[in-house]
Amino acid sequence: MPFTALLLALALQETASAPGPEAPDPAAVEVGTVIDQLHEAASRADGPLYFSLFTPDARFIGTDATERWSLGGFRAYAEPYFAKGQGWTYLPRDRVITFAPVACHCVAAFDEILDNASYGSVRGSGVLVRTETGWKIEQYVLSYAIPNDLARPVTALIREHEAAASPAAPSSDR
Repeated sequence: MPFTALLLALALQETASAPGPEAPDPAAVEVGTVIDQLHEAASRADGPLYFSLFTPDARFIGTDATERWSLGGFRAYAEPYFAKGQGWTYLPRDRVITFAPVACHCVAAFDEILDNASYGSVRGSGVLVRTETGWKIEQYVLSYAIPNDLARPVTALIREHEAAASPAAPSSDR
């Protein structure tokens, strides 16, 4: 019996000292929390919280080629919707967070797949910077994730749309 007890003690010691999963990077957790807060605030139409998560000179790049909003411009566009209680819900998954190779660990980039009832799977990506008051979004990009097999027909539709809007638009083949 003492030999069995010794084996059990050794097994428990081995288990206790075996390395577990790597602890998450605290900065990555903080960045993820800010992005989650952004999505939650948008879903609840909470404009004050939503816009507080951006830097003052942030940009929001939307799905339309014309949508390169300053924070003020995007706020002017979105606040009337938020005031009526109309937000937008994007549920994140498959998020990846990386940091610029600088010692300060003060610039982060992310990309994620978002699920939306109206648009299906889309992609969100952006850049955050560490400020005196925490992580803030410097740039956010929302884009449609078009499967490669559909790229040519979709881009053909876009070209047709652009040509109808501007007859002098140049055409190029990839």
